Amino acid sequence: MTYTETGSRPPEAAANADLAVEIRGLEVAYGATRVLRGLDLAVPRGQLFALLGPNGAGKTTTIKVLSTLVRPIAGTARVAGHDVVTAARAVRERISMTGQYAAVDERLTGRENLTMIARLLHLPRRRIRPLVDETLERFDLADAADRTAGKYSGGMRRRLDLAASLLAAPEVLFLDEPTTGLDPRSRQGLWEMIRDVAARGTTILLTTQYLEEADRLADAVAVLDGGAIVAQGTAAELKSGLGQAFVELVLTDASEVRVPTDGTVAHVREVLADVERRGLDVERWQLREPTLDDVFLQLTGHAATTEEQK
Repeated sequence: MTYTETGSRPPEAAANADLAVEIRGLEVAYGATRVLRGLDLAVPRGQLFALLGPNGAGKTTTIKVLSTLVRPIAGTARVAGHDVVTAARAVRERISMTGQYAAVDERLTGRENLTMIARLLHLPRRRIRPLVDETLERFDLADAADRTAGKYSGGMRRRLDLAASLLAAPEVLFLDEPTTGLDPRSRQGLWEMIRDVAARGTTILLTTQYLEEADRLADAVAVLDGGAIVAQGTAAELKSGLGQAFVELVLTDASEVRVPTDGTVAHVREVLADVERRGLDVERWQLREPTLDDVFLQLTGHAATTEEQK
């Protein structure tokens, strides 16, 4: 029997004051499909944490549970010390969420969008105008403040969406694939904005399809596969588990060979000399260090994809 059927919850341990997100044994099902299977996760306060996973791994579902949009069938989840089921209102008062697509009104100007959100948040009227002006400046939107959002570029709309999410100064910010569809330049710009938000003390839980994004931004990373965490640590820790470096050889028959190396010039020369002695027909080679992509492929057996089964 599930908690949603009985309306009861199991006894819980006291919340850990050092954690912004605390998940224990979380399970979610859509009909007969079990999406999360005993998920455990802990995100310290003030950390920028990245959640990676292949198509259907449960990344978006996890965000929906933490933002009180989906109710779990088992386990517990706390955000900012509050249970997402029994204290959903308290959770919602402490979070903001930016989804995969910018949720802005394209008929309103940038200024009007932020003003509307500020009023919906019941912020004091005397604070709204200066706060909106400050936020527009902070997110490099001041020059376009009185232009309708429908005329904004994709990157500008994403910045406006992120700006709106921060008007209430949330303790925890959920970013669900925030740079989806952006060109490289816009993505780099949004990364800088996200770093700035994290530097100001907001805890950020980021899901992303771009492994480079997690590598560049996150203090720590967890890999989600089959509804459970299969690895967790800093990006450097996860990559070091695959070795320090390797020589990647592409043979003329299109097959690939990877030879571990310590990365020194002397050892790379030894590897290439050994390849020559063996008579291997090499089309090209390169010295590579492990990436999060390598970690991801080894742990899950498949690559991250751009869509997730909801």
